[in-house]
Amino acid sequence: MTSIGGAEMVDWNLAVATATRLVRPGPEVTREEARAVVAELRRHAKASEEHVRAFTRMIPEGHEPEDTPVLVVDRAGWIRANVAGFRELLKPLLEKMQERRSGSSGGAVLGAVGGKVTGVELGMLLSFLASRVLGQYETFAPATRELPAGENGGGRLLLVAPNIVHVERELDVDPHDFRLWVSLHEETHRTQFTAVPWLRDHLQGEIQSFLSATDMDPMTVLERLREAAQALTGARPEGEEDEGGRSLVELVQTPEQREILGRLTAVMSLLEGHADYVMDGVGPQVVPSVAEIREKFQQRRAKGASRLDLALRRLLGLDAKLRQYRDGERFVRAVVDEVGMEGFNRVWTSPNTLPTKAEIAKPADWVARVHRKAE
Repeated sequence: MTSIGGAEMVDWNLAVATATRLVRPGPEVTREEARAVVAELRRHAKASEEHVRAFTRMIPEGHEPEDTPVLVVDRAGWIRANVAGFRELLKPLLEKMQERRSGSSGGAVLGAVGGKVTGVELGMLLSFLASRVLGQYETFAPATRELPAGENGGGRLLLVAPNIVHVERELDVDPHDFRLWVSLHEETHRTQFTAVPWLRDHLQGEIQSFLSATDMDPMTVLERLREAAQALTGARPEGEEDEGGRSLVELVQTPEQREILGRLTAVMSLLEGHADYVMDGVGPQVVPSVAEIREKFQQRRAKGASRLDLALRRLLGLDAKLRQYRDGERFVRAVVDEVGMEGFNRVWTSPNTLPTKAEIAKPADWVARVHRKAE
C-alpha cells in the first residue's frame, strides 16, 4: 500500500474486491463448455504465434525471443492483473502526492476520505471495463504465483474467455473463427513486445514521465476519479456533461503532459493499428468467415452498447482508443504499400524511428524521414 500521512491513498485489495463483486456475470456455459473454450483459446494462441511471425517477419528466422505466458482468464483474473499493473505504474504519482500531502490544502480531507473510498471508486471503473476487454498483452505487472510472466520483467498475454464467448454470441458469428481472429490480434501485441526488446522500457518510461509531470493536488485526482464513478453509476445529473466532453486524461494534463501524451498516442496508434492490419492480413488465410466477423465487429465497436456506455467511453478516453485502431491501421497499410513489410519494420529500429502523432496522420512524412533520409 502507498500511504499519505498515514492514510492509504489507494486500497488496492479493496479495489480488487469491489470490482470482482460488481462486475457483470459472464454468459451461461456448462463446466464442459468452459473447459472446451479455454482449451481452444490456448490452441489458437499457439497457432497464432506462427501465423503472426510469418506475416510480420519481425523475428528473424532461427532467433527465438523471450517467451511470455498465455493466460486464459475470467473477468476476476483480468481485474487482478490490471490492478497489479496500475499499482506498479502509479508508484511515481503516488510518491509525488505523498511529498505534497503535508502542504496540500485538501490534505486533511484526503486523510479522512482515505484509500478505501478511492479503492471502491477504482474498483467500480474496473468492473465496467472487465466485461468489455477481449484480450490484452499486460506489460508492467510483476509476476506472481497466480499471474506468471516472462523472465526479466516480461509481460503476459491475457485472453478473457467469458467476454470472447459473450461477443461471439452477441454478433452471431462462428465461435471457432471468432476465437482465432481475436487470438491473432492479441498475439500481434505479444510479438511486438517480445521481438522489440526496448519497446516495453520505452513505453514505461513515457508513462512514468507523464505521471511524474502531474501538477495537481491530491483532492483533484480524487475528484476526477469520482466524476468517472458518477458517470458509471448514473449519479451525474441528467443533461450534465463533463468539461467540454473531454476525457479523464485530458482533464488533468499539464503542457508537458500534452507533449508526452502526443508521443504515447502515436505509439499506441502504431501498436493497435499494426495488430488490426496483421489480423486482417492473416485472417483470410486461416479464418473462413473473417469478412463477416470484421464487418459485425466494426459496427459493434462504433456504436457502443448504450448511452451510458458512450458517455463513460468518452470520459475515460476510450473513444480515443477507437481512433487509434483506425488511424494506426491506415498508417501501417499506407507504409507497407509504399515500402513493403521489410521497409515498414524499420519502425521497430529504435524510439527515433517510431512515428510521431503528425506522421500517423501523414504516413508519407514518416517514409520521407526514415527511408529517404537514410538513403
